[in-house]
This record gives sequence, C-alpha cells and structure tokens, in this order.
Amino acid sequence: MERGPYAVTLKAVAEELGTSHTNILHHFGTAGELQSELMSMMVSDLSDALMGAVAHLRSDAAAPRVLVDMVFDAFQKGGAGRLAAWIMLSGNSDHLEPVREGVEELVHALEEKFAHEAGDPHRGVTSAVLLLALMAFGDSIIGEALRSMLDREEPAARKVAAFLLPKFFV
Repeated sequence: MERGPYAVTLKAVAEELGTSHTNILHHFGTAGELQSELMSMMVSDLSDALMGAVAHLRSDAAAPRVLVDMVFDAFQKGGAGRLAAWIMLSGNSDHLEPVREGVEELVHALEEKFAHEAGDPHRGVTSAVLLLALMAFGDSIIGEALRSMLDREEPAARKVAAFLLPKFFV
C-alpha cells in the first residue's frame, strides 16, 4: 500500500511475504481478488476504529481533540484514507458499505452526548461528523504535502478540527 493500491500484485505480495507467486495465486486466484480482500480488511479496520471512537465518546467526557485524533488515526492507519480514495476513484463505492455502520454509530453517540443542546442536534451532529470525516480523509490523502506548502506542523489539521468541533453544539 505504500506504493499505491495498483502496486498490490500477486508477485509483489509474494516477494514481500517471502513465498511463491503460485502460493498467493492459490489463495486469492487473481490480483483483483487479492486487492478486494485487502480492501475488505482495511475497510473493516476503518469501521472498527470508528466504533472505537464511538465507544470512547460514550464512556468518557472526551475532549474534542481525543475524538479528532481517533478519527484522523482511523483514516491514516495502514493507508485507509488512500484506499478509500482508490475505491471511490475506481467506482467501487459499495466496498465502503461496512463503514456506514461506524459513521451512523458515531452520529448516534454524538447525538446522545449533545441531546441537551438547543436547536436541531441531529443537524449539528451530522454536520460535525461530515466536517471531521472530510478533514481526516483529506489529511490522509494530501495533508503532508499541503502542510509542507503552508509551512505548518503535522497536527495542524487536527488542531483546527478540534477547535471547530465544539462550534457545532453551541
């Protein structure tokens, strides 16, 4: 994944694992099936990470920065954000369906936490989740290069997200 999803070939994986191309072929059949299995595993990891953020939010008063870090880490871990971009750009958005549950649970957990707020908590929560996910996704794709262009430190986007998150609930 460090070299991009198209670098995930049967031969490359076999070399990385120190096994034969034939052995990998036996288990996966084609490079497409190998890539599909990799997508499935990474999407599952992303979904699990979002569920972890939900559990933390429900069990702790969690400062916005803690939640922000958990969501940003979910997109950065193992290239999950880059994989999600590849999935979308290749037109296979159905592979992201398992993430839906994690996103929905995050919305519900935030609604529970901010139910006492005035106005329409659902709209504020969904707006907050949208901003947080888009920022984490964008940071995982182009954050390093953009921070370099702007001469900003590594956690700059996380700091901005943590600052903005509470603004949705005032």
